[in-house]
Amino acid sequence: MAGAVGDFANGSVTAVPAGRFYLVRLEDGGFLALHRRCPHLGCSVPWEEKARRFVCPCHGSSFDVRGDLQSPPAPRALDLFPVRIENGLVKVDVSRPIERSRFEEDQVARS
Repeated sequence: MAGAVGDFANGSVTAVPAGRFYLVRLEDGGFLALHRRCPHLGCSVPWEEKARRFVCPCHGSSFDVRGDLQSPPAPRALDLFPVRIENGLVKVDVSRPIERSRFEEDQVARS
């Protein structure tokens, strides 16, 4: 469990180090759990709050708040972990990341 829905402000990005992901609450209130690993060579990708993007320190790939690739050499978007909302709680399944080529609206979990 990542926390209560109300613990995360719209437009926020919260690092969850034990889960190896960032919990993103989009401006519209939806949730994404983005894997911290760059799909290029596996480096840990930090969130840059001022720039509002993820930037890989190894080779400079960047990703927007939804994990969509903005600049290569990464070949695709950041992987996702499944999110579900149950009884006002945000739950993330970290058993296996979901590979994706780009952001799609149906990847967002909503309460």
